[in-house]
Amino acid sequence: MRKLKIVFMGTPEFAVATLEKINRSDHEVVGVITAPDKPAGRGRKISESAVKKYATTHGIELLQPLKLRDPQFLSDLKALNANLFIVVAFRMLPEMIWKMPEYGTINLHASLLPDYRGAAPINWAVINGEHETGITTFFINEKIDTGEIILQERTSIGENETAGELHDRLMVLGAGLVMKTIGLVAMGEVETRVQTQKGQHKMAPKIHKEDCRIDWERGGRQIFDQIRGLSPYPGAWTRLHNGDRITEIKIYLAKYQAEDHSDMPGKIYADKRHIKVTVKDGYLYLVELQLAGKRRMTAGELLNGLKIQNGAFMS
Repeated sequence: MRKLKIVFMGTPEFAVATLEKINRSDHEVVGVITAPDKPAGRGRKISESAVKKYATTHGIELLQPLKLRDPQFLSDLKALNANLFIVVAFRMLPEMIWKMPEYGTINLHASLLPDYRGAAPINWAVINGEHETGITTFFINEKIDTGEIILQERTSIGENETAGELHDRLMVLGAGLVMKTIGLVAMGEVETRVQTQKGQHKMAPKIHKEDCRIDWERGGRQIFDQIRGLSPYPGAWTRLHNGDRITEIKIYLAKYQAEDHSDMPGKIYADKRHIKVTVKDGYLYLVELQLAGKRRMTAGELLNGLKIQNGAFMS
């Protein structure tokens, strides 16, 4: 078995589990590439990526290029003398980078490719009400998420599972799959298959604010899936019309109950502990939510400080 010299590329928490697995293995992480520090939050304090925090804590050489084609960065990257690159939740690489290592550049993607190519595969799988998803390792090529597949692992999606919960499970499964993939590379036993292009594949583009807005005219199950598919981030949102006030509100957890009724979608019913909103085929019970400028809270906590007026509705 070859002992590999690996450069790891990634940014968010999702990538850290894989980096940690590799760093604890017999292979050598000779460098980590992550996003530059940037201002975040209300105070605009400089924020370091989760991957950077891990790398600095463990004394791994770190590069944070502003531009991937920068000659100095390319020179520094080549000087690390890695023979394998591993990419988890980073950015699109130019050909001059992914062709650099002897054994190629491998990406971990949180879907069963070719379905859900794109930036937000976990969110869209839940939003679309999928019952199954998975993880894929593949060799990067010139197009996003289209390279030859090495390994895949399937997992079911729970009926009430949120994107955040699925993210955490796939993070662990993904780290294990990457280690299996690295093992195949080390043994010289990698076999790949081309991604087939039969029919229309489901895509996972970047999520924008309007993707998160709830349309109360849709079916209750669709709205429920949208809420859990955007929880905890970026959060499904709607407008609360309460008397003469209109307030943006995010909904993180809800329960759907199918039921016949004659109410208009969006109408609110509330008592001291519960809030339910009509949808065309039943009711959504709001469990955890957040008013603009406030903390996340349960429906009961919100109702302690907010009186829902007669005729209140969501839009």
